[in-house]
Amino acid sequence: MCQGDAAPKQRTEGSLKEAGKLFLKHTTFHGVRHVFLSGSYPRRVAWLLAFLTALALLFTWSSNRVRYLLSSPVYTKAQMVYAKRLVFPAVTICNQNILLPRRMKKPDIFSAGRWLGLFGKNWQVSPAVREALISHVDGTNNEPPWSPFYRILDFNHFLPPPRDSQPSMRQLLDRLGHQLEEMLLYCRFQGQMCGPRNFSTIFTRYGKCYTFNSGQDGRPLLITMKGGMGNGLELMLDIQQDEYLPVWGETDETSFEAGIKVQIHTQDEPPFIDQLGFGVAPGFQTFVSCQEQRLTYLPPPWGDCKATPMDSDFFSTYSITACRIDCETRYLVENCNCRMVHMPGDAPYCTPEQYKECADPALDFLVERDNGYCVCDTPCNLTRYGKELSFVKIPSKASAKYLAKKFNKTEQYIAENILVLDIFFEALNYETIEQKKAYELAGLLGDIGGQMGLFIGASILTILELFDYLYEVKKYLCAACHESS
Repeated sequence: MCQGDAAPKQRTEGSLKEAGKLFLKHTTFHGVRHVFLSGSYPRRVAWLLAFLTALALLFTWSSNRVRYLLSSPVYTKAQMVYAKRLVFPAVTICNQNILLPRRMKKPDIFSAGRWLGLFGKNWQVSPAVREALISHVDGTNNEPPWSPFYRILDFNHFLPPPRDSQPSMRQLLDRLGHQLEEMLLYCRFQGQMCGPRNFSTIFTRYGKCYTFNSGQDGRPLLITMKGGMGNGLELMLDIQQDEYLPVWGETDETSFEAGIKVQIHTQDEPPFIDQLGFGVAPGFQTFVSCQEQRLTYLPPPWGDCKATPMDSDFFSTYSITACRIDCETRYLVENCNCRMVHMPGDAPYCTPEQYKECADPALDFLVERDNGYCVCDTPCNLTRYGKELSFVKIPSKASAKYLAKKFNKTEQYIAENILVLDIFFEALNYETIEQKKAYELAGLLGDIGGQMGLFIGASILTILELFDYLYEVKKYLCAACHESS
């Protein structure tokens, strides 16, 4: 505290009083001058109550706006964008049947027998299997293609190969799975013929599958410049239903369906066809009208998307599918010391026995029961394809005989095995769906400024007036200290 005589103190008090009066006389604070300047006492009290009420309302509404900003509100903006060209998506197809029995040899059956549920104890063919197979082996000319499969099931004098030389599941599925050269009867993209050379082999939980326009091996991505049917991909496929594995019981690999599974996805996203694919049945032409959708999400605190790069040894681009496969691969390698055929990495592929004993049960537990593991965040930028499906029957009565003659099959075979898949863009546009911040700092300042003007007639300049007055008060106090010292 400064100490001095009474004269400087009186001069300081006078100066402060004059500065206060000057501030109150000229301030742009509405109502303040009526509280402190001359006037009747009831009038000044009324103005004081009015000013305090307005000030209270200002703080109430301003705190409401601050809380709203801290809640990180968002809104969604959808917009249709027309484009001159669009990248055609990757299309992955898988046969519902995983193995062809006619390709299997005795060592293959021995290796995969337990996984397929063929064998009971002591490597003997189970009665259910024998009954399912023998009911069709009657010595007639109508024997199914897997009849030789039954005839090599006698392992009484079979010398098993050494355990370390038994094939992995990858080798078995690559050799025994459906071959695209046999399934693909017709392929056309934008009016140009295509074939197996335009597909890449990929392995999924359905075994050996094929992806059109994958962009792998340096292949350029295909572009479409028109929408509508005839400007996309058209496939005619033979699902080879007569060669499906016969069903003798329910296992993880048992399929009661006939047809193919299809997934439409971007080239940066690995297929997850067992969970995200849709089915296409024989005896129908399926039209799939697509629309590209580009989604943008916000990171925390406004949203829950993952904005950081993916920490993975297997994938460079983050997606929910890549995250799930990465997590499941690590889980399986840690628990089974091997990986399934669709999993990346350098760990050894599981053998059929490891599939049966460890891999299948572990992955089923992870997918169906352990909901807290392998939970992946949504990427902040995501491209997906909306689909509308429609169907017509194939073949028609008029075309059945022609197709049977063309492919050297019976009309019944054509009806039970042939399907046509037509995938195209509905129009040459894409939809953007963006998550945006609904309220930011600029909005908060604007709201508070508007409420200051509404309730107390103040603005930023009014705040500067107050600071200017406080500066003058401080200057007078400092001057008083210097005079008294």
